[in-house]
Amino acid sequence: MDLAPEELQFLSIPDILRESTSIPKRSPKTFYLITLTLIFPLSFAILAHSLFTHPLLAQLQSPYADPAQANHEWTVLLVIQFCYLIFLFAFSLLSTAAVVFTVASLYTSKPVSFSSTLSAIPKVFKRLFITFLWVTLLMIGYNFVFVLFLVLLVVAIDTKNSFLLIFAIIVLLLLFLVVHVYIVALWHLASVVSVLEPVYGFAAMKKSCELLKGRAKYAAILVFGYLTICGVIGGVFSAVVVHGGDSYGVFARIVVGGFMMGVLVIVNLVGLLVQSVFYYVCKSYHHQGIDKSALHDHLGGYLGEYVPLKSSIQMENLDV
Repeated sequence: MDLAPEELQFLSIPDILRESTSIPKRSPKTFYLITLTLIFPLSFAILAHSLFTHPLLAQLQSPYADPAQANHEWTVLLVIQFCYLIFLFAFSLLSTAAVVFTVASLYTSKPVSFSSTLSAIPKVFKRLFITFLWVTLLMIGYNFVFVLFLVLLVVAIDTKNSFLLIFAIIVLLLLFLVVHVYIVALWHLASVVSVLEPVYGFAAMKKSCELLKGRAKYAAILVFGYLTICGVIGGVFSAVVVHGGDSYGVFARIVVGGFMMGVLVIVNLVGLLVQSVFYYVCKSYHHQGIDKSALHDHLGGYLGEYVPLKSSIQMENLDV
């Protein structure tokens, strides 16, 4: 980002996307390694998860399933789900920590390398984890309300109450399109705040809420666009690769699956870059100065007494 801090507030959504996609060019090797080691496994898990669970669900739904075998399959399914959630949670936070730290380092003209990013991740991860726990509490409350209106929708259908049906549908749409999207935007921005400012947890969420004022519309469009693209990718992957065995050949499924995987990796990388850039846009919009020297020192605090292993040829090759 070569723009002056006061100019960032005038960036439109296309400008934000353009700035975000140009960042990896400043340190291609670092972002290549981050993508390969963190973002690719995350994207692979998101899509491949259904490949493992679909056969088990199909067997469990079969009327001819053996009860003893069904108990075993339920156990396997629950273990897969548990491992998937842990893996998804861990790599999501790791990817966020790596990208936000690297973008901030580039912004402050701090030397960037994959090794320095890895060295900073442990301390960054702790802060992101605490913030994530607070967001989880918020999501639990949101899901509770959402389920209540889903039950109300079912009751309206059973009782054939038109007014209640329309009311429940409108509220559910508002909950998803407004509340859910806002919470996701709040979470993403709070994650960046947790890395770049001396606050985390509830304080980071509060700070994120303040930064979103005046730029909530931009955040909603970006988040909704991201969720929509991910939904389309997941839908195509499910229709062709997971459920398309009778309609598509093995080669076609492999090609489509590989292509969808590549697209999701790019979307996730761009999404992380966008949330980093959007933080600076919000700071600029609220005329909150960004002291690059202070931010430089703050980022250096994550590295502690870290000294690059200059004797290692591999580490030197990773430095940009």
